[in-house]
Amino acid sequence: MSVPPRLASRLNETLGPDASGDLVTWLDELRREHAEQREASRDDFAELRQEMRAMESRIVEKLGGQMHAMEIALRNEIHAVDLKVERRSGDLIRWSFVFWVSAVAAIATLAGVLRN
Repeated sequence: MSVPPRLASRLNETLGPDASGDLVTWLDELRREHAEQREASRDDFAELRQEMRAMESRIVEKLGGQMHAMEIALRNEIHAVDLKVERRSGDLIRWSFVFWVSAVAAIATLAGVLRN
């Protein structure tokens, strides 16, 4: 970007041709350095974004595998609890049957004794 003509003439009037030329040259160098630094920063940020995306995908992949393993373990535990409940229910029904059979037998025995 060049210096506008009006500014160039004002600088020449105020500073003289040598000083104004040096000032314009110095400002151009600063502008160029700033543009180079901005481009380097832009490249650094692009690289950082790529690294962050790669890290995010690795984290998601790792957590996804762990979540799947936890889900399988939880299903196995629930299945084990279901089996225990079924066993206890079977035991409860069996003992209820034994109790009622023995109660009916006792009543039948008492009825037989009382009839005689």
